[in-house]
Amino acid sequence: MNQSNEYKPGKGQAAFAFTLLFLLYFFDYADRMVVNSLFPFLQKDWGLNDAQCGLLVSVVYGSITIATLPISILVDRWSRKKVIGTMAVLWSLATAVCGFAVSFPQLLAARIGIGVGEAGYAPGGTAMISGIFSEKRRSIMMGIWNASIPLGAAAGIGIGGYVAQNYGWRHAFGIVALPGLIVSLMFFFVKDYKTVELRSSTGAKHMPIPEIAKRFLATPSLYLTFFGFAANTFVTTALITWLPTFFHRIEGIPMDKAGPKGGAVMLLAIIGAPLGGFLTDLWARKKKNARPVFAGLSALATGAVFFVAFTFLTGTAQYVMILLGGLLAVSYVPAAAAVTQDVVHPGLRAIAYSLCVVVQNLLGSMLGPVFIGAVSDRTDIAKALALLPIFSVISGLLFLLASRFYNADLDRQERVSLAAE
Repeated sequence: MNQSNEYKPGKGQAAFAFTLLFLLYFFDYADRMVVNSLFPFLQKDWGLNDAQCGLLVSVVYGSITIATLPISILVDRWSRKKVIGTMAVLWSLATAVCGFAVSFPQLLAARIGIGVGEAGYAPGGTAMISGIFSEKRRSIMMGIWNASIPLGAAAGIGIGGYVAQNYGWRHAFGIVALPGLIVSLMFFFVKDYKTVELRSSTGAKHMPIPEIAKRFLATPSLYLTFFGFAANTFVTTALITWLPTFFHRIEGIPMDKAGPKGGAVMLLAIIGAPLGGFLTDLWARKKKNARPVFAGLSALATGAVFFVAFTFLTGTAQYVMILLGGLLAVSYVPAAAAVTQDVVHPGLRAIAYSLCVVVQNLLGSMLGPVFIGAVSDRTDIAKALALLPIFSVISGLLFLLASRFYNADLDRQERVSLAAE
C-alpha cells in the first residue's frame, strides 16, 4: 500500500465527520420516536388501541430488519458516506410525510418508509467510526456516538408532546424532519476510506454470502453479542415507547408534561453511554475480554434497578430509580457494539453490525412495544412494564457467555490497513 494514501483523517476532518454522524443519529431517533408522545392524540382522533400504537413503533424496526442487510452489503462494497447520506434524506422526507397522513394505514406506510431510510445508518456509521478512530478508542467513541440515541429520542418525545398539545400532532413530524434533512445533505462532503477488498477463499473478487455466514457462525462471541443486544433492546425500546403513557395514566399528568418526563429518563443515558465506553476502554487495558464482560454486568445492573422500580416503588422514589435505570440502560452499547467490530474482518464491519440490527430488531425492538402494549390492554401499563427486568437479566447472561469466546475470536482476526478515498 502507498503509505502516503493511508487513511489517517486529520483532527478537523475526523471532528467534522463525527459531528455529522452524531447529529444524524440524533435526528434518526427523534424522527423514529416522536410518535410515542402522540399516542393519546392519535387515539382520540382515530380510535386506536395500545397495540396499534405500539405497531407504529414496531413497524419501523420491522422495515429496518428487512432492509438493513442488503443496504449494509452496499455500504461495505460501495461507499459508507453515499449510502448514509442517501438514506438520511429518505428517512427525513418520510417523517415529513407522516404529518399528511389521514388514516392509520397511511401513517403506518409512512413509518415503514422511515425504517427503510434508517436501515443503513447504524451499520454504516459504526463502520465509519471504526475506521476513523483507533481500536484503543473504539468503545469511548462508540459511547459518545450512541449518546445521541437517548438524546434524540428524548428530544423527539419531548418536542412531540409539546407541539401536539399546543399546535396539533401533525406539526410535530415536520419540526423534527427538517433539520435532519439539512444534515443529511452536508454528509456528502465528509472524507471516507476506500472500500476494503474482501476476496473469497477461492480468489473471487467478492466473498459470497454463504462464506460470510460461515465466518460469522465460527465466531461465537459475535452472535451471542447479537442476542444479548436483542434482549436489552427489547427493554429500552419498550421503555422509550411506553414511559410517557405510563406517567400519563398512573400520575394523571397531561402528555405535554408526561412526554418530557419520560424523555428525561432516556436523556440521562447521554451520560451512561460515554461513561460505559470510557470505563470499558480503561478496563480493556488490563482485561482482554473487558468489553463483553462489561456489557453483561451493566445489563444485569439495569435489570436489578428496573425490578426494584416497577415492583416495589411508587411516586418520587420510583421515578428516581427509573432515572437511574435510564443512566444504566445504554451503558452496555459501546462495549457490545465494539465487539461486533473487533472480531470481524474490516471488510465485513457494516454487514456484521447489520446482522446485529436484524437480530435485535426481530427479537427486541419489534416485539417490545407491541408486547408491552398487548399486556397493557389485558392488564395495565404498570404490570406490563414490570416484566422488562426479565429481559435485562437474559441479556446480561448472554453477554457474559460471549466473553468466554471473545479472546479466541479476536486472535483469529487479521489486521488490515485502510486507504483514503
